[in-house]
Amino acid sequence: MRCAIEANQHGDVLLVTKSAISESNTRYAQGGIAVAMNDDDRLDFHVEDTLQAGAGLCDEAAVRIMVEEGVSRVMELINWGAEFDKHGDQRLNFTQEGAHQKRRVVHRGDETGKETTDVLVNQLKCQDRIRVIESCFVVDLLTKDGVCHGVLATVDQVLHVIFAKATILSTGGLGQIYQCTSNPSIATGDGYAIAWRAGCQMVDMEFVQFHPTTLFLDGAPHFLISEAVRGEGGILINSRGEIFMAKYHELEELAPRDVVSRAILNEMELTGTPCVYLDITHLTQDFIKTRFPMIYQTCTHYGLNISTDLIPVRSGAHFMMGGIETNLDTETHLPGLFACGEAACTKVHGANRLASNSLLECLVFGARSARSAARYVRHLGASIRVSVQFEQPGTPAQSTKLTTEEAKEVIRELMWRHVGIIRNGNELAEVAQQLTDLDANPSWKTEFNDSVFECQNMLDVARLIVETAIQRTESRGAHYRTDFPDRDDLNWISHIRLTASD
Repeated sequence: MRCAIEANQHGDVLLVTKSAISESNTRYAQGGIAVAMNDDDRLDFHVEDTLQAGAGLCDEAAVRIMVEEGVSRVMELINWGAEFDKHGDQRLNFTQEGAHQKRRVVHRGDETGKETTDVLVNQLKCQDRIRVIESCFVVDLLTKDGVCHGVLATVDQVLHVIFAKATILSTGGLGQIYQCTSNPSIATGDGYAIAWRAGCQMVDMEFVQFHPTTLFLDGAPHFLISEAVRGEGGILINSRGEIFMAKYHELEELAPRDVVSRAILNEMELTGTPCVYLDITHLTQDFIKTRFPMIYQTCTHYGLNISTDLIPVRSGAHFMMGGIETNLDTETHLPGLFACGEAACTKVHGANRLASNSLLECLVFGARSARSAARYVRHLGASIRVSVQFEQPGTPAQSTKLTTEEAKEVIRELMWRHVGIIRNGNELAEVAQQLTDLDANPSWKTEFNDSVFECQNMLDVARLIVETAIQRTESRGAHYRTDFPDRDDLNWISHIRLTASD
């Protein structure tokens, strides 16, 4: 949406979205937006923390752009009507999150993503050159002679060809390829898959971040329990009532997310239980209800009073640090195609994203992508038309019969069990073969509908993650292998890139 608002200043814009305009990972972001605007903070401190969390694989130039331009983008949000929490004297109320050395996260209770989304939707409606098509599934990119000319998409299961002088992917994440995830149902990695099939270079796909704390309660969704809960004093304990994070990191509950996720998994294995607990019962009920209203209400709905009860939590797939490789101007390797947000990889996050940098990245690189696309269009000659041929699936060969939903569940189970928080080479190799076999099984591909297209995207993205996880023979950031448990800076201060021709 930030990209479309900026693009409106340069030309006619068509924004197509898989679900409703307001539905995305952003809407469910609880913690806030990290921005160096507090009196005792500095841009260099924010850069330093981001680089530290990224474990040697951040592009410092990209990080500086995000941190420096992020101040203007957040001020812009405020000017557009974002009502972030403030102290009584009307100064912004910054909170602390893991691996930040300063309190620099602006927030609106625990619904910062919703506040940001609502403000952008309202601003979007004020633009005069933006058309929006909701419930539109993009099947593939249209390319000719190595140039992108738009997309092939379905609306109500009817195929449409959409030509564009410039195409920008801001398609979000892929958490739904895992059984346990904080992401909404639409986050199936579609943008990554269509970019890869079109010939884009994919980078750092092994780095999937698992959020340490999602709600683990019978009958409840894997609801995110914000890192800000630990930032405000929440304590992790195991099923024996033992506080354990001091064993794993000097920052304890505020350690980087990969450290906390592995610690939680280890404590679950040590105690033989399916979760650990987050304790905020030492905070007052008034504070909890004011600071975390959505978490409080959601837990109450499922019979949990978090002011007196422990919160059962476990880790869930949360964010992809890698993705479609772009430069600082969001250009991909495919002329005419740009990418921003979680689907893109500008290398601001390296091997492990710093908490609350994701919304900042969206705002900064969303605006940059529109300006970059506008420059491309200005230098573009006459547009061309691309002929489109599309073949219906044939009759399947003899094989194990699977429905599309069964195929999706196979992917989710394999990825969760073997390509999650902890990995090893033997299991990765087995998963690679099983995913290859699943792709070769035509029984779930006989229908011509969005669900089949979505399943193929999930499969393509899963295979990219597995392939790069096999190649990276070390442990770094969110990628941890038991057979190569150490970080190897001698051989692996480098990025793994894949293209469809590899």
